[in-house]
Amino acid sequence: MNATQTGLLAGLALGLAGAFGGLGAFLIVLVLGAIGLLVGRALDGQLDLNALLGRGRDR
Repeated sequence: MNATQTGLLAGLALGLAGAFGGLGAFLIVLVLGAIGLLVGRALDGQLDLNALLGRGRDR
């Protein structure tokens, strides 16, 4: 299991632990899962945070 998968699972687990039912719980799980996925992809080197933040490598 790589860091992307671990990050996604961690985000989903935190979302499930923080909310139990309803539309609000669904949205919390969705947001935390997405955050976990982004963190995992950044740790794997598959996501360039400088490009997302508008900072180029040549600056």
